[in-house]
Amino acid sequence: MRADRTTAGALLAACLALLTGCASMPSNGEVKPIEGRQPTEADAHVRVFGVPPDPGEHPLQIVRGFLEATTSDEAEFETARKYLTEQTAREWDPFAGTTVVSAGPEVPPGGALPDTDGDGYTVEVTGERTARVDEKSAYTPKDGSYLGNFHLVQEDGQWRIDRLPDGLVLGEADFERIYRSVNTYYFAALGPEAGGVRGGRNLLVADPVYLRRHVDPVTETVRALLRGPTDWLHPVVTSAFPTGVRLAPKQRLALDDSGALRLRLTGADAERSLGVERAQCVRMAAQLLHTVDHQSSSPVKSVTLRDEGGGKMCDLGREAAQRFAPGLLNGRAAHSYYLDGDRRLVALDEDEESGSAVDGPFGTGQLPMRDVAVSRDEESAAGVSLDGAALYVAPLDTKAPYDSPVVSSSGQSESEGRLTAPSWDGLGDLWVADRNPRDARLLRLRSGAGEPQEVRVQGLGDGRIEAIKVAADGVRVALLVREGDRTTLQLGRVERESDAEGRPSATVTGLRGIAPHMENVTTVSWAGGSRLVVVGKEFGGVQKVRVMSTDGSPGAPAKLPGVNEIESIAASEDESKPLLADSAEGIVRLPPDGDWQEVAEEGSAPVYPG
Repeated sequence: MRADRTTAGALLAACLALLTGCASMPSNGEVKPIEGRQPTEADAHVRVFGVPPDPGEHPLQIVRGFLEATTSDEAEFETARKYLTEQTAREWDPFAGTTVVSAGPEVPPGGALPDTDGDGYTVEVTGERTARVDEKSAYTPKDGSYLGNFHLVQEDGQWRIDRLPDGLVLGEADFERIYRSVNTYYFAALGPEAGGVRGGRNLLVADPVYLRRHVDPVTETVRALLRGPTDWLHPVVTSAFPTGVRLAPKQRLALDDSGALRLRLTGADAERSLGVERAQCVRMAAQLLHTVDHQSSSPVKSVTLRDEGGGKMCDLGREAAQRFAPGLLNGRAAHSYYLDGDRRLVALDEDEESGSAVDGPFGTGQLPMRDVAVSRDEESAAGVSLDGAALYVAPLDTKAPYDSPVVSSSGQSESEGRLTAPSWDGLGDLWVADRNPRDARLLRLRSGAGEPQEVRVQGLGDGRIEAIKVAADGVRVALLVREGDRTTLQLGRVERESDAEGRPSATVTGLRGIAPHMENVTTVSWAGGSRLVVVGKEFGGVQKVRVMSTDGSPGAPAKLPGVNEIESIAASEDESKPLLADSAEGIVRLPPDGDWQEVAEEGSAPVYPG
């Protein structure tokens, strides 16, 4: 029996745990979810291998054993296939996607239902679904019930599974141990506006995917990149790789001792797919270098691309690749900013305790502001008046009076709904939403001036935008949307094109919730290429500070130290910068790997450029 074998091997498993890990399956006793303890940091370095079925196991044991074997680190799930009939073992596709269930897949007692002819059994596997990873490795939060039917027949006198769903079903703890989030990079599709921005044609956007942690990580990362962007991001990015390009066979990729990555490519139409000009090949190499570099333990120094026959296509060194570096439009974030107790805009260096007021009109406090946003070049600022009715733009360092407001709201009162805090993208455009319930709209001012353009938001329905944060790349936007008594975090794509008169226009599409377990979100800020810092209350809980990925999965670190009653929070897309927050304790900041520190007893509206 499996229990006897597991007990006999306990001492051996204990001795080998740090080297390999081991999976074991009970054959009797209380039925429990197929789930281990919560993973620790050390678990990320432990490899787990499956245990094959014992002779004479009944259908419930076979299904439980199969589910355990799918949590192994075997590249092709060789052990898990031993629980299937020979034909099904050849046909089953474990890479069709992964369903994540909270406490692990469960095989309920009495869950083996005999066929009417008595020749087989159907075993139901259940669980509370929390997420789904599709065949392109894209993660999507997805709550609901999971039910999978596993049918078994006897083959050579042993019970084996002959029908089952393609893909995997894993508990959250196993999923976190087995998978890691990796940013793949694609070029932003800025449409007619790309040429007007320095670096606009070379701007890389992070597209996170989940890949197996211990199975040929560099090779699988490159394969994920070659598959192309996830379905959600696809409309606003492009890939330099022609359709159909893939890795040539028999390659196991790794950096050599000099930090070089060398690979051969092929395609369904090799003459068309690999007959690329050098400029395009260099862009392909840039995508590869930055994708592998952001998940490798050592920096990628160069990338060399060859065709299937070994002919050199191009190479790209690390220094030359910096003109394609992710975050080209982020700005330096030389300072963080906040409004002090006199409503003056204060600039704060990392090594300063309290900062000093800027030289321009925002530093005088003569026109009190409720919210501010600083352009990414830190030359201009935009501010919403204390009553929320007007948006002003002025230089940071020029002593001059304010011009007329660039946007005004006709909302009857601040409490009913007027302007949100503004936000700058890396293209130099200024965004703001008017919350006026009779004329709610999202507006964009190109280069922070001129006539505001209304931006249509598809899928908003009866929701109202309460806050907006545009990513530096200009193709993603985070929105706080209020509908009824709940405020949720929605991520949208910014699709840019030309209108009927040839003028650049934009539409927000593809809204999706990325903090589903929060009942109400208070504030949000971009904190990296694919990370956001989110403050809100979970259902039935208290206020929390969370890091979320743009795909809705927990970021790293998932939890941050709390501070009392945060009203707003600011993070930089440079992840080495401290957080800044407006809290019940005043303006406070959180250095990386540190604790919250007081900056000012009075203040509000903390921001980084953006």
